[in-house]
Order: sequence, then structure tokens, then C-alpha cells
Amino acid sequence: MVPQIIRGIFMSTGTLLVSAFENSRGKPAENVSVTVSGKEGIISRSRTNADGLLDPVLLSAPPDTFSLTPPENGETASGDPFAVYDISARNEQGEEVSINGVQVYENTVSLQNIIFPGQNNNIDIPDPAIMGGQPEKIPESEIKRLPDAGGTVVLPEPVVPGQIVVHAGVPSDRSAPDYTLGFQDYIKNVASSEIYATWPREALKANIIAIISFTLNRVYTEWYRGKGYDFTITSSTAYDQAFTYGRNIFSEISDVVDEVFNLYISRPDYTQPLFAQYCDGRRVKRSGWLSQWGSKELADRGYTAMRILQSYYGRNIVLRQARRVEGIPVSFSGTLSVGSRGSAVRTVQQQLNAISDNFPLIPKLAADGIFGPKTRESVRTFQKVFRLPETGVVDFSTWYRISDVYVAVRRLAENN
Repeated sequence: MVPQIIRGIFMSTGTLLVSAFENSRGKPAENVSVTVSGKEGIISRSRTNADGLLDPVLLSAPPDTFSLTPPENGETASGDPFAVYDISARNEQGEEVSINGVQVYENTVSLQNIIFPGQNNNIDIPDPAIMGGQPEKIPESEIKRLPDAGGTVVLPEPVVPGQIVVHAGVPSDRSAPDYTLGFQDYIKNVASSEIYATWPREALKANIIAIISFTLNRVYTEWYRGKGYDFTITSSTAYDQAFTYGRNIFSEISDVVDEVFNLYISRPDYTQPLFAQYCDGRRVKRSGWLSQWGSKELADRGYTAMRILQSYYGRNIVLRQARRVEGIPVSFSGTLSVGSRGSAVRTVQQQLNAISDNFPLIPKLAADGIFGPKTRESVRTFQKVFRLPETGVVDFSTWYRISDVYVAVRRLAENN
């Protein structure tokens, strides 16, 4: 179907893709009524299909120059870097979700997931941290003392956790809620909450690797649990990273996270992920910290993500790969496409068959270990449903997304 188009004050547009799920993406939410509104009123009303998807909505957005131009003298750029829209949704059981301030940039794809039942059904999305208005980070040592082995468990090497528990406030605020979500979902949320999705890919990649390294340092050192708290990290920018439960993320950021989510920065003689601190580089500048605006400018000059990171954290940093991802049944062993054969293909076929029980658009397959045209079509349909590039190839990103959804589907089946 042709995307719905509106008229606005800008000639430029961005795309909004809405997906509705039940039980943390283990099952699609079909026939959900979704209303998208802007400053001038209601833009569209529609219902999700059998896989919980809406047709794309093309929305007015400011020129991307507003998000590609740094502030001068502490002031913002010449205009708002994005347009904001509100979404309200109601499922067949009468449960309602409202999301206010969904951000849409020019020539980007904004992804909004709606979860029933959600951990929060009334979501207000603030401006990205790079626009200011949030507390400055409190400096910490880039290498932490590990917890006492007699108390919490010290991992032999960094592991990508299956889930992150985010405390939505400063550490000492016992009244603030805690949100539990997948590791990749958390990283995508933070990156979408910190910087602009319109930036060059290498700038996004550098910032995202810093965010991952920062997060894995908190995980590896059991930073908050070692202090008696029951969460992994906070949403306070004074202590950690910007995070808003349920906010929209961006396809451009999501694709990079899926590619690099198990990479982190370290020093040559340390296993510990570097506590990779960063600042906006305009209002706040700190030596040895990544400058967010500076990373964008370096990417404009052709710097790779690694070279950008070296420019701030030093030339002796190394990128390491976490070899284990918690909760994933089988680790990625290589790209699969038409002509591939073996146990890895069979694993993909079996997992897609389990997923298709809940997502009926994904075709069933013979689990024969042979990657033929039918397997390619099933993979491509999965990629469409879960907003991945529709290649029909099982690369690193697709393998782990299939595994993640398979685990969610299996957990849902076990609980019913």
C-alpha cells in the first residue's frame, strides 16, 4: 500500500513505522486501533494487520540541516531538528497506550513499538540529551576496581547480557520505576535519546560503540548491584546515559546496533570494557571523553568509527568482541544464503517455524538444513516483520534477531 502522506510546514519528510506486540514481542497485536496526530490534528487512523504492523506513514519533518548543524555560543541550531507527533493505540481488550513526542527527522525511518501490556502505558518522549537541559555527567575512572570475588560473581570475560534493568532516576531515588528490556533494545533507546539519527553512519557507529562499552562496564563490574541496588544502570545522565522507556528509535541507529552490539572498547592490558565517557562537545568539553558533535565533524571528514574513537580515547585502544550473548541458544557461525547447508541452516529453519506460529505471515519450512528459495522467502518475510533490511540473507544481525524473537516466543509458550 502507498504510504499515507500529509502536508505540513516543511517540504521534507520522514517515515514512521508502527509495530504492535503482546508480551514483549513474543506475539503480534492484531487489529489494534492506532491514531497518529500532529499539531494540526489527526493525521491517520488505521489498524494493525495479523503481524501487528501498520502501513508506513510519511510525515512532514524539518530540513536535516537543523540536526547536522551544531549550536553556536550555547544556542540551538536555526530550527527544531525534528518534528514531533503523538500516537494513541487501543487493542481489542480495551487497553490503551499513549506516546507523546514521537520524533521524526528528514529522510529517516522512525520505529515505534507498542507493547501490550506495557511497563508504562503513558509515555512522554523528551528532547535528545545533545540538545541540553539534562545534568552533566559526573566524571569516573575509565577502569573500575572489580567487585570482591567473595560477594558478587566476577565474570571471566565480558558477556552481552540478555536483559538490562534500567532505574528511571538517580540511584538513590527508591520511588523511581525500574524497566527491564533486552540489551540491544536498551542500546538503541540510549543512542536515539542521546544523538541525532541523521548523522553519518561512522559517527553513529562510534557513538554506539562508546555507549555499548559504557554499558558493559556497568555490567561487568556489577557497579550498582555491588552497592546494594537491584538494577544494572540508571537513566540519569549525571551518572549514566539518557533513556526513556517506550520511546521511538530510528532505523539508521537500529541497523548499526544490530551490527556492532557485541563490540566494546578496552585497553590492551585489560579485559574490562572501557568506561567510555562522552559529552556533547559544545556546551560541555572534557579531555579524554568522546565529543558527540566532534565525532560528527570527524565523520564528515571521512574518519572511520575506529579512528574517531582513537581521536578521543587514545590510539592504544582496542575493539574486542564479547564471545557470548546470554539467552541465545546458538551463537552466530557465519552468513547463510541460498546454497548454504548444514546444522546452522536447520537451526534457522526450526526457529522460524516456531516464530511463524505467532507471526502467520512468515512461511513454514521443511527443516532439512538446505537454504533454498523458500528459506530465503521466509527470512525475507521475517526481516520485513521485524524491520530489518529485506535481503533474504541470514547475516549477523538477522541471526541474533531471529534468536531473540525465538526465545521470546518460546518463553511465551512455556508461560501459557
